[in-house]
Amino acid sequence: MSAQQPTRIEPLPEFKPFETFLYQAADLRSPFRPMDSVRPDRQMIQEGGSGIRPDLQRPREPLEEAPLDALRMVGTLEQFGESWALVRMNDGTIHRVQPGNYAGHNHGKITRITEDRVELTEIIPDGLGGWQERQASLALSE
Repeated sequence: MSAQQPTRIEPLPEFKPFETFLYQAADLRSPFRPMDSVRPDRQMIQEGGSGIRPDLQRPREPLEEAPLDALRMVGTLEQFGESWALVRMNDGTIHRVQPGNYAGHNHGKITRITEDRVELTEIIPDGLGGWQERQASLALSE
């Protein structure tokens, strides 16, 4: 058996001492509570937040039975200066809509129709007992 030459072992790297940090947050806001400037007061929540709310008394329209991602814009029509969009549901039914009609589960009111999209304003819960508006659209599918 042949003996191997001893090899030199590298020394261990030198570790820097760990600097400790003392967290003192007794006088700061808890990160688990909402900031006062963002959190509405209880009265505002009970009154419906910012005043935006869906009209739950109006009759629902056929396109409100499906979520927006199940609807497809398939074309537009123009007649007597009015623009209409053609929207297809998953079941193949095509509906003619114009600004003022509703679509989707989130009270989406159609605000504008262009050649390649239908723009809507949805009213969604804000998580604090009120409602907020959100812009959405249906793009023309080919």
